[in-house]
Amino acid sequence: MFDVLMYLFETYIHNEVEMRVDQDKLTDDLTQAGFHQDDIYNALNWLEKLADLQDGTGRAFALNADPLAMRIYTDEESQFLDTDCRGFLLFLEQIQVLNLETREMVIDRVMALDAAEFDLEDLKWVILMVLFNIPGCENAYQQMEDLVFEEDEQHLH
Repeated sequence: MFDVLMYLFETYIHNEVEMRVDQDKLTDDLTQAGFHQDDIYNALNWLEKLADLQDGTGRAFALNADPLAMRIYTDEESQFLDTDCRGFLLFLEQIQVLNLETREMVIDRVMALDAAEFDLEDLKWVILMVLFNIPGCENAYQQMEDLVFEEDEQHLH
């Protein structure tokens, strides 16, 4: 499923291709690209739930706005998000790329993935996907994009 999400993000969303695509046509395009039907369905469902979170119709997060509060991860979250991932989320909060609400959206969407393996690079892409359509998060998205692509460029040199 994560491969489908990455493909969709890079092909349609990040490249600003017209997103008024019929779901059946999109499913056909993804099938022709070699993705399995179950993965396509799960990815589209994942994106739909992300859209619900972004527009406020999804799960409401009970957040403590105390700036000194510390996020405690559940055992399941800690198993899926390794120390590097959790540290990166904290770093993004500290530099104000993520706030409490967007952090929880990221964690929610990460935990909804059915990936056998998940690492820091995957987390960065999920964060980009979450921030992409949230009104008022354009600057945070740009900062995150700079972090992702700046690191990629450093690996090329």
